[in-house]
Amino acid sequence: MMEFLDAVDSILYYPILLVVMGAAGLYFSIRMGFVQVRWLPEAIRLLMVKPQDGNGTSPFQALMVSTAACVGTGNIIGISTAICLGGPGAAFWMTVMAIIGAASSFTECTLAQIFKRRKEDGSAYGGPAYYIEDALHNKAMATAFVVFLLLTYSFGFNLLCSYNVQSTFSVYSFYHPDTTPAVIGAVMAVLVGICVMGGAKAIEKAAGILVPFMGVAYALVTLVVLVLNFQEVPRVFEAILADAFNFRAIFSGIAGSCLVMGIKRGLYSNEAGVGSAPNAAAAATTTHPVKQGLVQMLSVYIDTVILCNATAFMCLVSGVPGNADNAGALWVQTSLHKVLGDFGPLFITVSMLVFSFTTLIGNIYYCENGLAYLNHKRIPSRGFMKGFHLYAVLVVFLGAIIPMAAAWDLADIMMGGMTLINLTACVLLGGVVVHAYEDYKKQKTAGLDPQFKGTSIGLKPEELDFWK
Repeated sequence: MMEFLDAVDSILYYPILLVVMGAAGLYFSIRMGFVQVRWLPEAIRLLMVKPQDGNGTSPFQALMVSTAACVGTGNIIGISTAICLGGPGAAFWMTVMAIIGAASSFTECTLAQIFKRRKEDGSAYGGPAYYIEDALHNKAMATAFVVFLLLTYSFGFNLLCSYNVQSTFSVYSFYHPDTTPAVIGAVMAVLVGICVMGGAKAIEKAAGILVPFMGVAYALVTLVVLVLNFQEVPRVFEAILADAFNFRAIFSGIAGSCLVMGIKRGLYSNEAGVGSAPNAAAAATTTHPVKQGLVQMLSVYIDTVILCNATAFMCLVSGVPGNADNAGALWVQTSLHKVLGDFGPLFITVSMLVFSFTTLIGNIYYCENGLAYLNHKRIPSRGFMKGFHLYAVLVVFLGAIIPMAAAWDLADIMMGGMTLINLTACVLLGGVVVHAYEDYKKQKTAGLDPQFKGTSIGLKPEELDFWK
């Protein structure tokens, strides 16, 4: 089974996803003049704009929802695994793919805003399934996307998230490989179960506050580590660039190279083009879809350019060698222990617990949206949802006790299928986004606060719930 999963995983990411992701990101970047770089200051400015409807979801809130879901174990364990198995050059290719992928994130989130739907209370919802169905008129493709979304977020990602959390405890003396993972898995499953079944909103709100706080704390600890080892920073840059452009080594074993490992782990971490962020982006209240597209692409920069590189540099400046034997939490914790003493491993454990808990809750939230789509756009019965939540809790427990390779392969394969469907739809609908982007630029050039109407870019009123 492991050989089969490895074979599927390898083919899916090289050459299929490597080509599709790179081509789609470059296509959107070139066609819109590298919107993700040129309009970055505008995106930051738009962050603090409040919706005219005081009851609506603000652009900042929508960004925090998607960022909370993607900032998690991938920022720590995923980057460690990529460098240990692929080499330090993985950090470079991860960053390059993130910047290119930010254009894909802009595209998918702008589409979600354009084709969002209205609830009975006037609020909005949407995502890839809706723009695939409404704009491409392809119900089968939309359903396939939702199926992959459910498999990815209820199974693959939750398996991996749970495994990664329990692995951070392996450096402590009380850890026993036969019993400790099961105990940690059971505790995590109970906590997640309390949130999704008992409606413990206080816990969810606390996690929503802690994630941004931990993100800032993580960046500050990285800065401290770099200052304490500033003499090593030039060596790290040299090692990353030398490995990133060692094409002889890359093409002699490309499936496990820094190029492919950087792309795989970067995609798992920031989810650009995967189709998850649009579910949150669609809920935002704004005057123009492009505004939320610009704001939402910041999630990629926060997740990968800042937090993932924080992990990479913290580990590489320590001088602790990374390899297949210490890939994952062990390398990160050993590296920080060398620099910060006992505080290092403890800080990583706390970070993982906070990040992963919110990620698990966010993953299940995405699944509830997917289940509603399959159930004729209505939330399934209470009995069905209790059964689904029980299944999700069991997956969290199972993830803590399965092998690392199996967890990564399952998550990679399911996310890969989701990404292929979403990016195909985004390319086919790219013209709609380009027209909306040109409309936004035209109004900004005229000194206006851009307001959007679907008819201004050739959309028919009957195709839209908003923007008429």
